[in-house]
Amino acid sequence: MYLMIKGIAVGFSIAAPVGAIGFLCIQQTLKGGITLGVASGLGAATADMMYGILVALGLKATQSILLSYNTVLTLFGGLFLCYLGVKKIRSVPHLDTTQPVKDGLLKAYVVTFFLTLTNPATILDFAALFTGLNIDVSGYIESLSFIGGVFIGSALWWLLLCFSVGLFRKKVSVQLLYYINYIAGLAIVAFGIYALSKLWR
Repeated sequence: MYLMIKGIAVGFSIAAPVGAIGFLCIQQTLKGGITLGVASGLGAATADMMYGILVALGLKATQSILLSYNTVLTLFGGLFLCYLGVKKIRSVPHLDTTQPVKDGLLKAYVVTFFLTLTNPATILDFAALFTGLNIDVSGYIESLSFIGGVFIGSALWWLLLCFSVGLFRKKVSVQLLYYINYIAGLAIVAFGIYALSKLWR
């Protein structure tokens, strides 16, 4: 139980800062409702859980893996953030609440999963937590408790964010959604450029 609580704290702490993934989930919630936003959030929570699995494998092994793939992930993640941001800026907003979003749920989940998995900010946050927390995971039960906690903690944040944004969705006009899309797109592009700039430092 202690490791699950620690996992929940880690998952919530990683997800809580409103960065590129947060802007994306907010935009998705305003676009397609709470269901679409939650699908995106669960994709991010699943990616966080994958990093939780790396923690369960061992601190030294995890740091080695992250360091060996850091450049590749940063390059891919930065470029993907820029592409996604430009796409959001150029998108045409709509607030058709009758439009089905079922077909877009899997796409939203997969896109956010891979974006979070390659997001440099997520990698750095986990690396920082590794050094700040004394996580001793041994055995399958302990590993599953910690991994499950990371997923629950991350998912709790995304559910809270999406439901909060969803409450105001009906009050958002198409014109306001256009500005939100534009601002969110610029923010995501900025995160991508910042990530890419680290490759030349």
